[in-house]
Amino acid sequence: MSLHPSAHSLSAFVLAAVVGLGACKSPTSPQPDTKPWTPGTTLIPASASKPIAVESAGPRKRNGTEIVIAGELVPIGVPVVLWSDPGGYNAYGRTRERESFTPGRPTSPGPLSGRDRVPRSRTPEVVRQAVDQFVLHYDVCGVSRECFKVLEARGLSVHFLLDIDGTLYQTLDLAESAWHAREANGRSIGVEIANIGAYPAGSTELATWYGRDGRGTRITVPPFLRGGGVRTAGFIGRPARAHKLRGRINGQTLEQYDFTPQQYETLAHLTAALVNSFPNMPLRFPTDGSGGIRPDVLSKAEFERYRGILGHQHVSSGKTDPGPSFNWSALSRRARQLLGAP
Repeated sequence: MSLHPSAHSLSAFVLAAVVGLGACKSPTSPQPDTKPWTPGTTLIPASASKPIAVESAGPRKRNGTEIVIAGELVPIGVPVVLWSDPGGYNAYGRTRERESFTPGRPTSPGPLSGRDRVPRSRTPEVVRQAVDQFVLHYDVCGVSRECFKVLEARGLSVHFLLDIDGTLYQTLDLAESAWHAREANGRSIGVEIANIGAYPAGSTELATWYGRDGRGTRITVPPFLRGGGVRTAGFIGRPARAHKLRGRINGQTLEQYDFTPQQYETLAHLTAALVNSFPNMPLRFPTDGSGGIRPDVLSKAEFERYRGILGHQHVSSGKTDPGPSFNWSALSRRARQLLGAP
């Protein structure tokens, strides 16, 4: 998401977050069934043109650790709250305009790009071939509940929300294109990671969201958010690295606190599952000539060729997420471990 302007009060902060989010749009889709999934039913509503039933070798009971790809349940090894679950976030809401997949539209690379959407009538294999990017965002809202409210207010969407306690929410079937990263929408999966974001030195937002106690730095959810909707009762979030980190991204020198260990663990499981599920999405990151993570946007030609995991900062020059504190090396190591890769 976009870096929002400096806020002068808690109420101004909320308004700034709403104004500052990226310009993506929500997908066109009928309302899904809001009841929890049970064996023998489909996760796609009957009102869809060609609903896809959950595919498996036989009757399979969902255990709550699966994401959904074109109606299939795909286990990722950590708990997942679906859009149809109690307490889930449902992105199948109102939309600003209706667009549909156009077969045969010229694209590069892969069969989809730009603002095309992957229709649910396509087979899971077609969907897997179409998606080749995984875009990482910080949400600038601090907690996933507030992020979803802002997305709804703006008519935007994203496939996953990752809260500070490591809870992963899936808001859409991955057969849908979410509106989260402009040029990347039609070929990518997006995740909004709860983190208040990165700011120039001296900004007040970080002081509002982070404090210290006897164990070091901790996340302090502002009182007006009433706990922020964090699913783990009594959870106290702490950045994986206790100090602020500074870096230069797309021409801006910014400071940011790290994401939580719980977020990194869940994100590694999700990343490994996506790399394993989408054959055109390798476990790689945009790097510079020395092998470090690129701090700037990819050129148009580089972006068209790129397949793998990247930040919103690599898609759009005005974006800075996931920010200077994001530990790309830690994500790479843990995802490779989960994949059994060297």
